[in-house]
Amino acid sequence: MGAGKTTVAGLLAERWGTSVRDTDHDVEAAQGRSISDIFVDSGEAFFRDLERRAVADALVEHAGVLALGGGAVLDAQTRAALADHVVVYLKVGLADAVKRVGLGTARPLLLGNVRAQIKGLLDERAPVYASVSTITVDTDGRSADDVADEIVDLLTPTR
Repeated sequence: MGAGKTTVAGLLAERWGTSVRDTDHDVEAAQGRSISDIFVDSGEAFFRDLERRAVADALVEHAGVLALGGGAVLDAQTRAALADHVVVYLKVGLADAVKRVGLGTARPLLLGNVRAQIKGLLDERAPVYASVSTITVDTDGRSADDVADEIVDLLTPTR
């Protein structure tokens, strides 16, 4: 969260002349409500099931750039489905994540002490992200354009 997944995905799609899809947006569109509302009304387990199905569908249906929600790869089925795909881990540190997300956020996993919650999520998820990723790009102190440029450079074959 706060790494710039959606923004960078859009920039990559633009640079490569392809489409972009965000599985969080897919879940919200299918449910007709925000992720925050899904968490509050139906619980995290319900959301995670929707998220798993949204990722599985998108991997089959979408050939462009795909942005996944920050918790999507916590699911073993999702990690297995990603094994044959290029996965970019946008690594963000605590200070930058807090700046980008903000302390007054409405994100459902950040109720209470936002800084401590973000730190806990980063500590828990970083090893999983690293294990799934094909490449890792550090986003701290960088613009989304700079991050997208690095990804393009890393994924463009040299001639």
